[in-house]
Amino acid sequence: MYMTLDPLLISRLQWAWVVSWHILLPAFTVGLASYIAVLEGLHFFTGRDVWFRLSGFWTRIFAVSFGMGVVSGIIMPFQFGTNWSRFSEATADVLSPLMAYEGLTAFFLEASFLGVLLFGRRLVPPWVHFFAALMVAFGTLFSSFWILATNSWMQTPAGYKIVNGRFEPADWLAIIFNPSFPYRLAHNVTAFYITTAFVVMGVGAWLLRRGRAVDDARVMIRMALNLLIVIVPLQIFLGDQHGLNTLEYQPAKIAAIEGRYDTERPTPLTLFGIPDDADAAMHDAIEIPDLGSLILTHSWNGEIKGLKEWPPDQRPPVAPPFFAFRIMVGIGLIMLAVVIVGQILQLRRRLWDSVWFLRLCQIVAPFGFLAVLAGWITTEVGRQPWTVYGLLRTADSVSPSLTGANVAVSLALYIIVYLIMFPTGIAFMLGLVRRGPQEAAEPQQVESGRPNRPFEDAARAGADA
Repeated sequence: MYMTLDPLLISRLQWAWVVSWHILLPAFTVGLASYIAVLEGLHFFTGRDVWFRLSGFWTRIFAVSFGMGVVSGIIMPFQFGTNWSRFSEATADVLSPLMAYEGLTAFFLEASFLGVLLFGRRLVPPWVHFFAALMVAFGTLFSSFWILATNSWMQTPAGYKIVNGRFEPADWLAIIFNPSFPYRLAHNVTAFYITTAFVVMGVGAWLLRRGRAVDDARVMIRMALNLLIVIVPLQIFLGDQHGLNTLEYQPAKIAAIEGRYDTERPTPLTLFGIPDDADAAMHDAIEIPDLGSLILTHSWNGEIKGLKEWPPDQRPPVAPPFFAFRIMVGIGLIMLAVVIVGQILQLRRRLWDSVWFLRLCQIVAPFGFLAVLAGWITTEVGRQPWTVYGLLRTADSVSPSLTGANVAVSLALYIIVYLIMFPTGIAFMLGLVRRGPQEAAEPQQVESGRPNRPFEDAARAGADA
């Protein structure tokens, strides 16, 4: 007896595997590029060596993560043709220009100036190096702009007309600035900054506990804490606004996130439960009366439609967005608590002596990545069963000639490659962390009227040996 492999299911698993790994990299590099630009600016305007060392240290780590992001990102567009050809055919006139703009305005900007940022520290004037850092940071933000515009259009399509089964552009401004785009852009970019800041704080805590580059480590922790105390509460506000937008344009997604099968007014807030899509019921629910209406609609008597308002074949699966959303919110609350405690310790001048807090910073360092993954699952699974919300079903988007066996083989290969590439890259970055910022870069020195050339000095030392 042979098991039949569903090409649609395997294609979705393959896409989820590839994107889940890839999204971890922009979640880090977008924030890190901006951080490096700030460090370069501080060094340019103050001349202090600490900013020089930190910039060189984090630039090396950025280069590794950027390279991994390029490799893992290239794979995804190929899947549009191999696995999702009917989706590509239907949406090409709208989505292809958006992705092309990302390559032209973002990727080339990043790649061009990254070379100057990496190798031009002693070869170009300081202002040029600072400008290169700014361009790399802008490039990462441009990339986020276009990719999130593309995804947002799939979530809340606008500015299109359908001709012979194909989406054609009618208003490019409406396509780019579709209803969910401003909220998704702000929410995601802020999440990327938070993710990076917690990594920086965790690395600083690790270095400080081991007595390595103590002054630099304290600067890392202090900068991260001072940023996070502003943007973590801001992210809670942005998430609330994004939720209101989703309630207006994707109410079925909200119903799935809240595990709401029946329409209620006022609506309780379900803290926990076991969703059962087959019976359209939430079992063992723990709820707070009326609070769901207040949070979701900003009204004590607000109504939230239940999934039974939609035909069964138009309902998203409840369990993934329901649990992923709670993981994301839970992590956000933990982050807020850590930042508040850190600020209290800083105000009391006990931050550097609180070993338990430094250990806590190390523990929560990867939490931002987990929150980003949970948010992605919430957004993308909650959109099902659509690729273009309400207009093009996922089942109608897959390539017609695929077989389950073909996709299973490619998925297996992707799993093997990614389980080699990502641990290797992470191990390499951890090695850079162990070396610390003192060894990552040294201030420019002038001998005999010329800048110190590290490659020439290394070659000369080898010849002398």
